[in-house]
Amino acid sequence: MRSYENFTPAKIKASFELYWNRFEDWFRRRWLGLSLLLLVGWIVTHKDISINFSMEKGEGGFLTTTTSSLFYDPFEDDEVQAQNVSMPADDKMAGLTAQQKEKRRKQLAYIREYHELARHEMDKNGIPVSITLAQGLLESNIGESRLARENNNHFGIKCFSKSCRKGHCTNFNDDHHKDFFRKFGSVEESYAAHSKVLEKDRYRSLFRLKTTDYKGWARGLRKAGYATDPRYADKLIRIIENLELYQYDV
Repeated sequence: MRSYENFTPAKIKASFELYWNRFEDWFRRRWLGLSLLLLVGWIVTHKDISINFSMEKGEGGFLTTTTSSLFYDPFEDDEVQAQNVSMPADDKMAGLTAQQKEKRRKQLAYIREYHELARHEMDKNGIPVSITLAQGLLESNIGESRLARENNNHFGIKCFSKSCRKGHCTNFNDDHHKDFFRKFGSVEESYAAHSKVLEKDRYRSLFRLKTTDYKGWARGLRKAGYATDPRYADKLIRIIENLELYQYDV
């Protein structure tokens, strides 16, 4: 019978070091595979993965924006990828995640609520409905930005007056006069003010374009300096194409 007296502290330590060295050697040869296995396991248990393949011609892709979201830069982190969705499009959401579906519903609700208002501005001033809606969606974060909620300002219209009457504008940042934004009594006033802004001389060339030329309008707005974002025109175009807003321009 083996005596336990042979298991001296020195021998126990030596055995432990031997097995530890063997484990280290085994782990060094397999660490990459184990790491990949753990990563795959984590993704499977924590992520909702949706893979979509599209073979469309054209400029494709929902905003890298805005805006978005789904298209707007402030929610660029979770924007929807290219989806051929028209308005109304509640029945064309296959392949979207739950979060993307919720944002799409908000987009469609915004369009339903304001497309007639945008149509009125086109009939009166010649600005394409698609451009007005796309800018409204982008600038207002689908009507959910603070500026839209508190000021009814859906187009980021600033105030440059040096003597504003009370309630005329708001400064959210409180650090420069250029951070003052117009405050409107209604969304209708905001849409009308947007048309008024585009009456400035620097936008005059846009009105020589057809109302169906939404790409020309989008690029013209960017060139004229409506926004400083170099991708502004691309974002508007992608919003229009993915929500098929061009159907309202005819």
